[in-house]
Amino acid sequence: MNLKGRNFITLKDFTPEEIGYLLDLSADLKAKKKKGITGNSLNGKNIALIFEKPSTRTRCSFVVAAVDEGAHPEYLGKDDIQLGHKESVEDTARVLGRVFDGIEFRGFKHKTVEDLAKYAGVPVWNGLTDEYHPTQILADLLTMKEHFGYLKGLRFVYAGDGRNNMANSLMIGMSKMGVHFTILAPECLWPNKELVDLCKDYAKESGSTITLTEDVEAVKDADTIYTDVWCSMGEEDKAAERIALLKPYQVNKELMEKTGKDTTIFMHCLPAVKGNEVTEDVFESAVSVVFDEAENRMHTIKAVMVATLGE
Repeated sequence: MNLKGRNFITLKDFTPEEIGYLLDLSADLKAKKKKGITGNSLNGKNIALIFEKPSTRTRCSFVVAAVDEGAHPEYLGKDDIQLGHKESVEDTARVLGRVFDGIEFRGFKHKTVEDLAKYAGVPVWNGLTDEYHPTQILADLLTMKEHFGYLKGLRFVYAGDGRNNMANSLMIGMSKMGVHFTILAPECLWPNKELVDLCKDYAKESGSTITLTEDVEAVKDADTIYTDVWCSMGEEDKAAERIALLKPYQVNKELMEKTGKDTTIFMHCLPAVKGNEVTEDVFESAVSVVFDEAENRMHTIKAVMVATLGE
């Protein structure tokens, strides 16, 4: 499958077959890395890593993945370039596109990454925006596939803030790949109707379902329970209100037991605020696969760069 030259902005832009291809490529690159084999598909390439927001997993994953494949990654923090301040995003994009072979962006406005992609003329990869976090979803799908051996037909529940970038992106990825997807959240924190309707169309094609509910009993039969911080970056002022609203949706031992399965896994994109969205005992338990997910960020990001830029 040829994804050469493609941007990676949201999983809306990729077919289930293309997502499956990226997951297979990730698994292959991971297996090779475990044997000490790295590649050279990005030899001689220079990659710009633009970070408006700080990061542990995304930054480390892009750097190591780029170096593993022979590229030079250049970190550009918010004070290193003029992006959108003294210079428009369009102009910065056109400059960087002439100097670099690929650009990663992690920041606030989704429009910024779209404009970079529109004007740069080289592949642009979304490392997180206020609306979407697609590289995380690839890591989540790979982790589930490794754990269960398949994706289609699995039952997935996302508990917590149902309208943040993780909920949006998970709904897109799971509905495309045939995973039954439930958002368990207070109705005031459900995702936007337009996106829900779009994902219901994806689910129809893949043979899965989408459910939005406030009822914690909806976790029955779940194979995966997933959560994220109750306050996304930049929303710290809403912390007290969110804690009060979301406390009933905390992932704790009691919620995990409501699935009625002893095979249910716990997932989180990290960093976690233990004691808020998840209790320490669940986070540290044998069913928690959060550090597999964290590692898989690197293998899936490597696959995205190799597929879209590699020789």
